[in-house]
Amino acid sequence: MGHAQLQSIHVHPVKSVRGQSPREAVVEPWGLAGDRRWALIDDGGKVVTQRRQPRLSMAAAELVPGGGVRLSAPGMDPLTVSVPEPIGAVTMEIFRDKVDAFPAADAAAHAWCSDYLGAEVRLVHMDAPATRRPVDPEYALPGETVTFADGYPLLLTSAASLDALNSLIAQGDHPQEGPLPMNRFRPNVVVSGTPAWAEDDWSRLAIGEVVFRVAKKCGRCVVTTTDQDTAGRGSEPLHTLGRHRHLGGKLVFGQNLVPQSRGTIRVGDPVRILDRD
Repeated sequence: MGHAQLQSIHVHPVKSVRGQSPREAVVEPWGLAGDRRWALIDDGGKVVTQRRQPRLSMAAAELVPGGGVRLSAPGMDPLTVSVPEPIGAVTMEIFRDKVDAFPAADAAAHAWCSDYLGAEVRLVHMDAPATRRPVDPEYALPGETVTFADGYPLLLTSAASLDALNSLIAQGDHPQEGPLPMNRFRPNVVVSGTPAWAEDDWSRLAIGEVVFRVAKKCGRCVVTTTDQDTAGRGSEPLHTLGRHRHLGGKLVFGQNLVPQSRGTIRVGDPVRILDRD
């Protein structure tokens, strides 16, 4: 294998919506700058993701200066939404967590999202990730926090592991569903130049100048079976992960990371493994 390096960076400004792939990103304690600071909630305050609304995969969000987002989707005129003032907090439920968030000030934002999904939703923003939502205490160090990501500040995946998974899919029960692209897994950072599944035993690594702690392997859900271009659903990769990557009661692909320092990461940065389990 060649030298391990950062192959790509992915920032998802709105949870469960298509994001951007910048050449560099600032790493904050709670994740990549701008990643998943926005989310959708239903009228009961529960987070709305591709699990329930696969059509979110075809909508896109682009960061605009100041932390706002420009939304676009098939059949919709683009809409730019600015960051709301932190007033009028609503309590939202994101899996097992209850978090304060602030609805977009412009009613057009809620209408746009509701029209696109054909369901009543609101677009909300997290103003201060430093205080809003702790990482799962079972896997966290004191003071670690996260945005609206599923549970951890960053998700790392490996290009070689995807190749290996696609080989298994090709030999399995649904070969017509492969090969799958990496966007099924919605990572923040993709590394290349490592052997397949090497990331399983990493416990600390550096990407460029920034050091990360590996919190836990990433258990995968139905979102990975959703074609990010069409919103159609299949059996893969969960079927194949179930046969080959069933670890600790979860179907595993990728590693959840928590930053241990700040800095900027760039595509092409060396990836150094500092500690292994």
